[in-house]
Amino acid sequence: MAVKTIAQKLEQLYKLQSIDTRLDQLRAIRGELPMEVSDLEDELIGLNTRLANFETEIETFNSQIFANREQIKTSTELIRKYKGQLDNVKNNREFDALNKEIEIQDLTIQAAEKKIGEAEKSITLKQELIKEVQSILDEREKDLETKKNELKEITEETQKEEVSIQEEREKATQTIDAKIFKAYDRIRNNFRNGIAVAPILRGACGGCFAKVPPQLQSDIRQSKKIVICEACGRIQIDARMAGIEDHVEEESPKPKRRAVRKKK
Repeated sequence: MAVKTIAQKLEQLYKLQSIDTRLDQLRAIRGELPMEVSDLEDELIGLNTRLANFETEIETFNSQIFANREQIKTSTELIRKYKGQLDNVKNNREFDALNKEIEIQDLTIQAAEKKIGEAEKSITLKQELIKEVQSILDEREKDLETKKNELKEITEETQKEEVSIQEEREKATQTIDAKIFKAYDRIRNNFRNGIAVAPILRGACGGCFAKVPPQLQSDIRQSKKIVICEACGRIQIDARMAGIEDHVEEESPKPKRRAVRKKK
């Protein structure tokens, strides 16, 4: 396999950059829809979790109500039993003891009734919250369905072209050295616009517009080495390699004056 020159490597990199830019532009047509769909799906999961928690809490309150009603039944039976025994007491001690037990069971019934009332209020509150959350959930589900349909339409319109560009990209990456491709990919991920390879335009980096020293401009034109922008870290190439006519010429050194000898 023939060794590639730096110029050839840069040309291949810029070709890949051009493909990736086309791919980015195609995906940009979808706008924020994929993110909006994802956010709505996450929100629906959260809302469904809240509903499930409310239902679990209501079940717990119902269990407490059932337990307290059973306690009321038990205490009521005990009161009936103790009152029946009052007719057969033999002394004041037994009479006071039975009345004490009846009083304790009365207090137990009152406490149970209070707990039942509190649990019923809590259930009512949870049911109101369930209605509110369910209403929000229904709206979000409609929004999600609409967003998904929009995204599906756009995806179907661009899918064929995207597949074609992806195939082109696969072929382009196979011609690039693995280390250079890794560096390109890392640089590309550092920028929102995905531009990792930038041409020099009017003596400045086409990515960040920072001025490039004349000596570096000369090195970039000659394509004898890979030059990285000192300001933004992008790979820099000659404008002509990108098919751009840049009319700013490299400054040529001023001619030296010859020393004039004086005649004697």
